[in-house]
Amino acid sequence: MSENPKHLPADERRAATVEAMIDLAAEQNPSEITTTAIAQRMGLTQGALFRHFSTKDAILEAVMTWVADRLLARVDKAVQSCVSPIASLEAVFMTHIDFVFEHPGVPRMLFGELQRQGDTLPKKMAQNLIKHYGERIRKLLEAGKAHGELDAELDVDAASVLFIGSIQGLVMQSLIVGDMTRLRQDSAGVFLIYRQGIKGVA
Repeated sequence: MSENPKHLPADERRAATVEAMIDLAAEQNPSEITTTAIAQRMGLTQGALFRHFSTKDAILEAVMTWVADRLLARVDKAVQSCVSPIASLEAVFMTHIDFVFEHPGVPRMLFGELQRQGDTLPKKMAQNLIKHYGERIRKLLEAGKAHGELDAELDVDAASVLFIGSIQGLVMQSLIVGDMTRLRQDSAGVFLIYRQGIKGVA
């Protein structure tokens, strides 16, 4: 952060809080992160933090909004930069990989929220992000079928699940071994196999 968080305007203080939460999530179990730890990371008191967020869940809600806005915006930009559905799928895949590589705390938080008991607002927001993301992938897959790039008999729903699952699998393996560089090392080969599967027999 370029400015001292103590002197930031309210909007920037909230954004800095989100960044601090994501940074901490890359280092430890997100469920164990306390508001005290967030405040300490920012060089603030808990009281100063609570002037902007009344609870930890309020911070999590802001994090989910931040993730959804930025990830989906980057996905949409990647799609717009390509001339064909299959190229767009690859661009989205690699864009998602780059996003996680840059913000390794994000998947840890998403996985954590999706495992929480009950219907918390942050959990619903995480589910909503996956829903909107999946809609974009299914739209690209349908376009690929319509343009003759993909197998005409392709099960779009299953192919969408596999697309997202492939990224999740790469992320999980990188987190397990503690080496996020594996994401970029393995992503091209994984997408190649995925692409061959959805294109079908020529």
